[in-house]
Amino acid sequence: MLKVDDIWHIYETGRKALKGVSFEMSEGIVALVGPNGSGKTTLAKHLNGLLKPTRGRVIVDGMDTREHTVAELSRKVGYVFQNPEHMFFEEDVLREVAFGPRNLGLSEEEVEERVRWALRAVNLEGYEERTPYSLSGGEKQRLAIACVLAMKPKYLVLDEPTTGLDAKAERSVIETIRYLRGEGHGIILITHDMDLVLELAERVILLHRGKKVYDGPVEEFYRIPLEEYGLETPELLRLADKLGVGFVKSIDELISSATGGEV
Repeated sequence: MLKVDDIWHIYETGRKALKGVSFEMSEGIVALVGPNGSGKTTLAKHLNGLLKPTRGRVIVDGMDTREHTVAELSRKVGYVFQNPEHMFFEEDVLREVAFGPRNLGLSEEEVEERVRWALRAVNLEGYEERTPYSLSGGEKQRLAIACVLAMKPKYLVLDEPTTGLDAKAERSVIETIRYLRGEGHGIILITHDMDLVLELAERVILLHRGKKVYDGPVEEFYRIPLEEYGLETPELLRLADKLGVGFVKSIDELISSATGGEV
């Protein structure tokens, strides 16, 4: 279980980025949302020890992040940054994915097994000899996920994983996230995209000015006046509201509800 227990984070400037945030999770997809400056990224960086709480504690499967290194915690929590290129420095995809497992001191046989498994999980088999910087936006994002997966963490933090992608690339990343959720990973999805939250999330945590103001099911989240927090209600839900069909998560659900199940 990943447990965040009343954490505060105060930067050296005196700015209070987090103010008594608490939550627990073990599996599923949790969307972490809020306006710019709400504390989302600051909170996410506490989950693998990149930041340490000023007060409170973060416990990852019994490990207090204040007492363990980022390298140790990366075996439990993998962090995929918003710009995947910031994670790349090897000359080909195979070496890029193998870098983390090799640093764990694993045998070459185990490293190879993890690389093959991770590339298969993100549908990048056959890309081993490609240069990471030659990949498309969606492929780079999936490669970044593969690099983290090769460490075999239980939890994944994905920071704006579909930002800047075209529709096809976005769909490939979404399907990868769905696959990973089905494999039992706990996923924290940091995003401003309320359509993505609607499609993927089972639970939403809303931060505002460093405080947690909502933590619950995705359906109830969309009853909040999102515009007050600088967020937009998905067009699908606006249309569903006009048709009086209630909460839906997809256009197929909308059509089914609007037609009484007859398409």
